[in-house]
Amino acid sequence: MTTAEDLRERVGDFLAGHDPASTGRLEFLRARFDAGLAWVHYPAGLGGLDAPRALQSVVDSAFAKAGAPDNNPRRIGIGLGMAAPTILRFGTEEQKKRYLRPLWTGEEVWCQLFSEPGAGSDLAALGTRAVRDGDDWVINGQKVWTSVAHIARFAILVTRTDPDVPKHQGMTYFVCDMTDPGVDVRPLRQLTGEAEFNEVFLSNVRLPDANRLGAVGEGWKVAQTTLMNERVAIGGNAMPREGGLLGMVAKTWREHPELRTPDLHERLLRLWVDAETARLAGSRLRQQLAVGAPGPEGSAMKLAFAKLQQALTGLEVELAGADGLRYDEWTLRRPEKVDMVGREPGYRYLRAKGNSIEGGTSEVLRNIIAERVLGLPSEPRVDKDVAWKDLPR
Repeated sequence: MTTAEDLRERVGDFLAGHDPASTGRLEFLRARFDAGLAWVHYPAGLGGLDAPRALQSVVDSAFAKAGAPDNNPRRIGIGLGMAAPTILRFGTEEQKKRYLRPLWTGEEVWCQLFSEPGAGSDLAALGTRAVRDGDDWVINGQKVWTSVAHIARFAILVTRTDPDVPKHQGMTYFVCDMTDPGVDVRPLRQLTGEAEFNEVFLSNVRLPDANRLGAVGEGWKVAQTTLMNERVAIGGNAMPREGGLLGMVAKTWREHPELRTPDLHERLLRLWVDAETARLAGSRLRQQLAVGAPGPEGSAMKLAFAKLQQALTGLEVELAGADGLRYDEWTLRRPEKVDMVGREPGYRYLRAKGNSIEGGTSEVLRNIIAERVLGLPSEPRVDKDVAWKDLPR
């Protein structure tokens, strides 16, 4: 069994041969992956050491203390949090060796081609078609709300391969090369003025069968792995006490006593308690992850995260008074990551509105929690046994 001390020793030996000050960033990250010090719970040869997942923080802390470069996780969060665990579970050995290393080092950015104009909250209703043509699949359809598609090299893609069976069946999951002919990425300007999201049109895109993840017709099963990991990635991050947006609001409160009112004071205290509860629940969730795959509990964390973010940004705008109405920049931009720290309160307030939509709407997550965590009766589903092609659209 690998211990924390074993990992500290491994990191020390690695740093002795790879000085962060004199080793190129990409060279350093590649070597770290090859040494099994990328994600330690992954298999040996795939960036890990088959070590307990809970020990990842030991490695990350040791590298941070040495001033080592990181892989810019906020820029490649979809790859790290969603694509990688799905590839690890369902990919072939060739797929794992091809994709995981450049994904972790950030050489190849990933996006997620799931939602469609007619299949957002009800993802299983998706209609993007994949038709078999020899050793290839021909893809036609439209995806929407695709973060960082404008810089992505690869995408995880769910398609409809059999319209004659119920909607949760007949789906197949692929890796899509975003540079292939027929892939058209267009910006979607958001409430913030930015276009971090995109819509993606797929017109006769040819994907080799070697790009398939999982069996034909089992795309929904594969997608569930992605979605469960996505919700953990969004809502289950490690956070220090009074960290994140709460820390920013609390700092403003302490530095500007003239802005305080009894009502704002009570709201801040309630949100402080909510944030601390979420932080401790997130710690418990990460302990559960250390011994198994993410389950529906990640949906609860993501739901709590969205509610807390929106409440905190609303309080921050009110606390700022007239300055809370200011907005720094409305020019259309296509950022590579969401910046909730380096912008003004107005941006954070507007951007947080999307937290209850992205990664599964809060309404859908409440259904998941009710049915899979609390064991309540499920909602009636009259389309459960109806072939997808016969569903009203």
